[in-house]
Amino acid sequence: MPPDSLIFPVYRTYVLTYTFLMKPIIFHVDVNNAFLSWEAVYRLKHLGGRTDLREQLCVVGGDASKRHGIVLAKSLSAKACGIHTGESLMEARQKCPDLLVVPPHYRLYSRCSRAFMDILREYTPCVEQYSIDEAFMDMSGTQSLWGDPLLTADTLRRRIYEELGFTVNIGISENKLLAKMASDFQKPNRTHTLFPEEIPRKMWPLPVTDLFFVGRASFSRLRRLGISTIGELAHMDRELLRTHFKSYGEVIWNYANGRDCAQVESVVPPNKGYGNSTTIAFDICDTVSAGLVLLSLAETIGMRLRRDQVKIQVIAVSIKYADFSSCSHQKTLPAPTNITNEIYHTALELFHESWDGCTPIRHLGIHTNHVRDNVDYRQLHLLDMELSPFYRDDIPCCEKLEQADAMADRIRSRYGIDSLKRAVFVKQNAMDHMSGGITREKLDVDYEKESLL
Repeated sequence: MPPDSLIFPVYRTYVLTYTFLMKPIIFHVDVNNAFLSWEAVYRLKHLGGRTDLREQLCVVGGDASKRHGIVLAKSLSAKACGIHTGESLMEARQKCPDLLVVPPHYRLYSRCSRAFMDILREYTPCVEQYSIDEAFMDMSGTQSLWGDPLLTADTLRRRIYEELGFTVNIGISENKLLAKMASDFQKPNRTHTLFPEEIPRKMWPLPVTDLFFVGRASFSRLRRLGISTIGELAHMDRELLRTHFKSYGEVIWNYANGRDCAQVESVVPPNKGYGNSTTIAFDICDTVSAGLVLLSLAETIGMRLRRDQVKIQVIAVSIKYADFSSCSHQKTLPAPTNITNEIYHTALELFHESWDGCTPIRHLGIHTNHVRDNVDYRQLHLLDMELSPFYRDDIPCCEKLEQADAMADRIRSRYGIDSLKRAVFVKQNAMDHMSGGITREKLDVDYEKESLL
C-alpha cells in the first residue's frame, strides 16, 4: 500500500476540484497601471525606446496648459511619492519636481484593450468588459476544459504578459464583488482568491474605504458611527445602517459580508443616457463662446444617438465655474429627439436660465437621459410646422433637420469628422466643432516630439 504522503495530495486535489465544480467561479482581471503599462510596452517594443516608463518617476496625464491636467495613471515609484490618480498635475509636481509626464494616447489604449479582451474570450464566452482595462469572466463549468481555476488564472496571466507585454492581477471568487476585491490585493502580477470562508481573514481587517461603493463622503459618516474597517461594517446592525443610509446602508452591509447577486453580463446593456462635457482652455465670460461650446457638444451627442438609433427626452446642462462651484438644470422635451439643433437650442435655453451672465465658466456639459428607441412617428406641435414658399408641401421642420443630420453623418463617416463643419466654426478656428470627451489630441500622440525614446 502506498504511503500516506502519496494518498493525501491526490485526495486534496480531488476535493479541491470537486469543490470548484460545485460553485460558481468568477474571475476579475485588472491590468496593472493600464495606461502607463500600455504606453511603456508600445515605446519599448514598437518605437525602440531605451527606458521603461514603469521604472521611472512617471505619470500619464493631460495637458495642464489646456486645463486638462490630471493624473490618469502612475508608476509605482510615483505612487511611493504620494501621487494619486485623479489629482492635478500641479499637485503631483509639487510632490515630485522631477516627475515625467506622458500625454495620453487613447487610440493606442483602445487597441491594447481589444487585444486584452480577445484573449479573455478564448477562455470563456461569458466576459463582461467592466472598463477599458478590466473585465469579469464567468469560469463556472470550465474546469473540465481548463482544469484548476488557480492554475488557469496563472496561465492566463503569463500568456497576457508573454503576448502583450503587460501584467494583470486576477481575483477569483464565487461572485463579482469578491473577485474584484481580490484583484485589488497585492500588486502587480498576482492571482488572489477571496472565497466566503476567507472573508474574515482577508477582507474584514481592511479599511472600510477599500470596500467597493464606499467613498470619502460615506466614510466620514461611517466613521461617526465608529466604523473604520470592513469587518466593523459587516457586524454593524443592519437596521441601524438602513436608518442612517436608507437603501445604500443595506447595500454596503451586504457587500461587507461578501454578498452580491450580480451576474456576469457578456451582452453590453443599452445606454441609459448620453452625455459629453469639456474643460475649456480659457474662462468663458460671454454667451457667444458658451453657445459655441454647447453646439460642439450637441454635435457629438446627436451623432452618437443617431449611430445607436435611439432618441432622448430629457436634456440637462451642467456648468462648472472658475472657482470650481457648479450648477445644473434640466428639461423634459415634449417628444423624444436625436436632432442636433434641437439638443443645442434646448441646452442653450437651459444655460441662459442657469448662468448669471458674469461668473467665469471653465467647464460645460450636456447630459441626456430617458432613452427611447428610434421611432418613425412624432407628435407634431404648431412650432414644428414651417410654412415656406420654397417647398411644394409643408414639411415639418423636424423632418428636414433629421434629413440634414443624416446627410452630415454619412459625409463625416466617409470622409472624416472634419470634412463638414458649420460655418460658425470655420470663422472660429480656435474652437473645435466637435469637442468634449476624448479629444483628437488625446487619441494620437506625435512621438517625434517626445524625448522619451
